[in-house]
Amino acid sequence: MRLAWALVAISFLAACAEVEKVPEPEVKVEEVPVAPASPKFKSDTLKYLSKRMIKPQPTRPLNVRSKCSHRDAIGTTTKLDLLVKEAVVNTFSAQVTMKGYGTCSFDLKNFEQSEKLPQALLKHKSEAGCTVRMWEQGPKVTIAFNSCPKSCEGDAFSYLWPIMLEAKSGRCF
Repeated sequence: MRLAWALVAISFLAACAEVEKVPEPEVKVEEVPVAPASPKFKSDTLKYLSKRMIKPQPTRPLNVRSKCSHRDAIGTTTKLDLLVKEAVVNTFSAQVTMKGYGTCSFDLKNFEQSEKLPQALLKHKSEAGCTVRMWEQGPKVTIAFNSCPKSCEGDAFSYLWPIMLEAKSGRCF
């Protein structure tokens, strides 16, 4: 039994002993040129669009004339008088009435044009942050309103959508 205890004690002492560590040899890895993988996209939408042959919209001065009115299926009435030549807004008057919410009115006399390209940009003279942008996208022209609640009655601005029209005919829709 004494022999067994002696072997156990020697085993514990051997386990606690430090052994000099030998550094491992460095392995050199040759860099092999790898063909570039397809680009990683942040979203499925970008992945889908990459397969399309979509070209950027050309930047050119906006030219449009419109004197139109339109009423949609839910009762929103739009009246627009617009003349833009070579990206200079000469005439702009818009009135949008949302059934049950009120009316928004915009007139060029309350705005000053601050940009021409890539979009015609009108800034309100007294309402900070209130802007109207106009741009052409294919056969259509969009007129969008941003941060202009004082140009509307009540909460009507919350229900205001951009005005769309055909560039050639000037018809609102």
